[in-house]
Formats: sequence, structure tokens, C-alpha cells
Amino acid sequence: MKRRSFLQTSSLAAGSFFLPSALVASPGAFRPFRPDPDFKGVTIGAITYSFRSMPGTITDLVGYLRQLGLSSTELMGGPAETFAGAPESPPWKRGELTEAEKKERADYQADIKNWRTKAPMSKFKEMAGLFKDAGVNIEVIKFPLDRMSDEEIAYCFRVATTVGARGITLERTDESVRKLAPYADKYKKLIGYHNHAAVNFNSWDECVALSPYQALNLDIGHYVAGTNQSPVPLIQKYKDRILNLHIKDRKKDNGANLPWGQGDTPIGEVLRLMRDEKYKFMATIELEYDIPEGSDAVKEVANCIDFCKNELDK
Repeated sequence: MKRRSFLQTSSLAAGSFFLPSALVASPGAFRPFRPDPDFKGVTIGAITYSFRSMPGTITDLVGYLRQLGLSSTELMGGPAETFAGAPESPPWKRGELTEAEKKERADYQADIKNWRTKAPMSKFKEMAGLFKDAGVNIEVIKFPLDRMSDEEIAYCFRVATTVGARGITLERTDESVRKLAPYADKYKKLIGYHNHAAVNFNSWDECVALSPYQALNLDIGHYVAGTNQSPVPLIQKYKDRILNLHIKDRKKDNGANLPWGQGDTPIGEVLRLMRDEKYKFMATIELEYDIPEGSDAVKEVANCIDFCKNELDK
């Protein structure tokens, strides 16, 4: 993606002066319900995708986060919609679909669209209460906004507001940042764009220039794997335009996801930067390495939490 020439003199130079209140609110606005002193002021959370290998109802997810002592999360939209009564989606399948499977998916898309346009917010409010009662803040919720109609996008922003999320995350493409910028402005809620390895230092320049409500959901592991560069300069560049980070450990040269400490991602350096600069966006644990035999996702996220605490003690 080419950089726009005016970025050097306008959007980037302006810093946080023109940023929406969702990004420049006082530090207290981002503080978890139960801050953990072992995190040295850094907000550590987990995306609920990390628990995909385990039972995944909202009750399950709340229990995992409470067991782990985490007070912030990025909630996948699927379990939230299931809790609210959405129609069940067809099972995921790798490879080519049969004609019958294509029809099944098309019918589901019509059903879910119809449901979203009529869904009351009462069940989402009830769900948010379960998280709050457990001391967990839904900082971010994830929806594929770029694949939705206007009515569905409006619904997603209503859900985000109802559950108290600072913003919505989705996958970053050139097309998505252009399509969704007007919606970010309309609903005045942050959209954070997530990256995989096909990314570079300038990949978000157009994104943040298009709307002050567009932001980064920076995956530091994918960034290292795709660029062979540290994410620290990018975090410093866009410290006021980050919705949240995804924390994982990958090797350079599109290398594998590995248990933390075995890859090339400078997780500790990033966490200490957040500590020292008092950045208030969430460092979100995303468990993607293979779970060892005899363990499970909760145990492995606990290991990631211990890794964070040890690095923040340095």
C-alpha cells in the first residue's frame, strides 16, 4: 500500500490532537475492573479465540478468564451471537464445497442477516453482565464487518456499545479500510484492523488517514514473521492509534508459532515499552502454538501470563 504524501505533514504530525475521545480518554477509562499489580500497569487480556479447542459457550469463556485472573478480553462475535439466540452456522469445512453445502451456507447467510437486523440488545446486555460480575471487561469485540450489509454493520456497532467495548476488530485488507471508514465516522466507534504476515511498516497509513476512528489491531507475532522486523518502531509510530495488540511468538521468515520465548518476537521488549510509556491499550494473548499433550488452552494461556509477568519484572 502506497503512503499518502500528506501523512508526513498532517495525520502523523498531528499526533493525538485530532484523535477521537475513545483513544485519548483519561487512563482511568481503560483500566481493568481488577488491575493486577503483577502486570506493572500494563493491561493484559486474552482473545477468546485462544480457547477454541475447549467448550466455548459464554459461560465457559467467562469461567476460563476468571480462572486465569484476567480482567480484560477481546470477545469473538460468534459465541456472543450464539448466546443472544442467533441461528446456528453450518460446520466449517476445508476445501471445495458441494452444491448442497453452498446452498446451506447461502441460506444461513440470509438467516443470520435477517436475525441481526431484528435482534434486541437485551441478551447482549445480559451477557455483558456475566463478564462484569466475573470482573472481566469486554474491551474489544470481533465481527467481520467487511462482509456485512449496512444493516448488519449498524447492528454490530449497537452490540459493541451495549457490551461496553472500545471498538470492533476484523482482518485488514486494502478494501476493508476503504469500505469501512465512513461507518467508523458515522458510529464514532473504533475499528481495529488485524494483520497477518503479508504486511509492512506502512500498511496502516491509508487506514488511519481515512478516519480518526480507524486504528490498529497489531499482531506482533505475524508482523515479525512477515517483515523480519521488530514491531516496536511501528508501535511507537502509532501509539495513539492502536486499539489493541495481539501477542504471540513466531519465527522470522514466515516461521511457525511457538511457545513463548522460543520464537523471534520481542514480546518482553513490547511489554516493557507499554509499561514504561504507560500505554493503556490491551496486550491481548492469542494462543496459536500447538498445545502440548497433557495440557489445554487454559493451562497454556496461564503459561503466557507467567511469561508476561516475568518479562515485566525485568
